[in-house]
Amino acid sequence: MKQYLVIGLGRFGTSVAKTLYSAGEIVLGVDTNEELVQDKIDNNILKNAIIGDASDEKLLKNIGAENFDVAFICIADIEASVMIALNLKELGIKTIICKAITKIEGKVLEKIGATKVAFPDETVGIDLAFEFLKPDVTEHLKFSEKYRIFEFKVPKRIIGKNLIELNLRKKYEMNVIGIKRESEELRISLLPDEKILENDMLLVIANVEKMIQFNKEYLEN
Repeated sequence: MKQYLVIGLGRFGTSVAKTLYSAGEIVLGVDTNEELVQDKIDNNILKNAIIGDASDEKLLKNIGAENFDVAFICIADIEASVMIALNLKELGIKTIICKAITKIEGKVLEKIGATKVAFPDETVGIDLAFEFLKPDVTEHLKFSEKYRIFEFKVPKRIIGKNLIELNLRKKYEMNVIGIKRESEELRISLLPDEKILENDMLLVIANVEKMIQFNKEYLEN
């Protein structure tokens, strides 16, 4: 299980932290605003969150920032973002995702070594967190904030089972709309007793949050 550090718990940072924490990941939130930190804990958005200035290298060392796999810098202050990013790089964090307000800020953050720059929007925050939770899943189309089309190779645990047995619609709000087999075209006329074979690719419409759950239970094992 990876560990995620989310610095800045405003709208954008909260959407990142909430998505990761809801998926059962280890997440530590950091913000200078005591009310924001307490709100995340009180509303069970995060279990672990601290009050502090992450641009202070001592704080990063005290929280063991070097042990985190991915850090999200979700604050609006470009100077602070730059300092935090530089300190995290020195501590050895390889994946650093930074929020930027303008394209110029984005270029600055990229030049100092940000792995990725994202522009603030709650939806982007959810999508950004989701990228780290579904490495084996390809997202094809966004219908709404709740439902998307995804494609993925079938996990071993469902090979040999049919669609009735899997009951994906009830368990995960997931509808299988197509199966692509080796040397075959995509088939979209599927019967309920259709068996899943090894190396099948499934095309599904799914609830985003349920897809995260499915990913954790099947695709990561």
